[in-house]
Amino acid sequence: MNKILNPARADWPEILKRPTQTVADIEQTVNQIFDEIRIKGNAAVAKYTELFDGTKLEDLKVSQTEVTEAEKQISAELKSAIKLAKANIEKFHAAQKTSKLSVETTNGVSCWQEKKAIQKVGLYIPGGTAPLFSSILMLAIPARLAGCEEIVLCTPPDKQGRINPAILYAAELCGVTQIFKIGGIQAIGAMTFGTEDVPQVYKIFGPGNQFVTVAKQLATKYQVAIDMPAGPSELLVYADDSANAAYVASDLLSQAEHGIDSQVIMVSTSEKLIDAVSDEIENQLQELPRKAIADKAIENSRLILVNSEEEALKLINEYGPEHFIICSENEDYFVQGVINAGSVFIGNYTPESAGDYASGTNHTLPTNGYAKQYSGVNLDSFMKTITFQKISEEGIREIGPAIELLAEAEGLQAHKNAVSLRLNDLR
Repeated sequence: MNKILNPARADWPEILKRPTQTVADIEQTVNQIFDEIRIKGNAAVAKYTELFDGTKLEDLKVSQTEVTEAEKQISAELKSAIKLAKANIEKFHAAQKTSKLSVETTNGVSCWQEKKAIQKVGLYIPGGTAPLFSSILMLAIPARLAGCEEIVLCTPPDKQGRINPAILYAAELCGVTQIFKIGGIQAIGAMTFGTEDVPQVYKIFGPGNQFVTVAKQLATKYQVAIDMPAGPSELLVYADDSANAAYVASDLLSQAEHGIDSQVIMVSTSEKLIDAVSDEIENQLQELPRKAIADKAIENSRLILVNSEEEALKLINEYGPEHFIICSENEDYFVQGVINAGSVFIGNYTPESAGDYASGTNHTLPTNGYAKQYSGVNLDSFMKTITFQKISEEGIREIGPAIELLAEAEGLQAHKNAVSLRLNDLR
């Protein structure tokens, strides 16, 4: 990893740059595929599935037989682990439910808000170099708890046209209503426009590579919402001499192995610890099955020495990490001071992997600095809030004259008339 010692504030933007392409680099490809899917539907999806995934499919939809067969291929131990994770994720997200909020703003004027589930949601689950069945738990569980009527899942097939059995098992367990063997841009396009087989959805969720990220962003041009513009995974660790160098290195590598465009950063006030972590990374890297991927990601990564905890916190909030690990004697300073982060992990025994799988929090989080303005996925992500009001005769008498004055001041006579007619009838 690249070591950077006491960088000047002016150099932070360059040091903290993400290794991602811009929307402009990918947009033309996405628009071309979207146009074909909008016009040709299934045929276009099948064409790009063959081109990008190397398999020709007769049927894009996963059958119930395939789901049943997949369950038989999952070990009892893995099923038990998935169910443990499911229970914790359900517990945390069920606790996020809120009751109806109601208030009388003026005598006779009642206002309230209620949350309603988004009826049709689409889940994108990467399945290439790593079949992320854990993302199904993170997305399908809150969708079901929210009350979404249709939960459509798209995930890329392998070259034999199959889906990883753990993905199918988790989808069935968590209440997904339809599963399709579609990946990448074509999956986002299919859920955006709908095809002969794939339902059009109202909101798309899920992680993916840079092409999926741009496709999701462009889907918003077609009245489809998205969870967030989440892209390649990233992790920032702040650690001081109270940290265990081996633990820190393992956390950095756990994110680096996601993909060659992942980024991991360590910030510290201890050069001694930075050196120890660097050595540990080299040692642990050699044992990883995904060494080639992690190696590439390490090229995008940094070990940054700063002069003080205050400077460290400013740099961390400037970066806005997707995942932020705190291993410090002064952990409260960082816990209270962090403003921009997707999810925070505190202490030597809280690896980021816990949040990825089984602690209960959601791992679908903002990347590329979007933690400055986006939240991670939660129960409310699958719901929308509707406001209601009911006004009595007393209420319209109370606020009617003010509405007339306000409407008249804006030059909107019909708005004023809508109140005046009612007030005249009550006189």
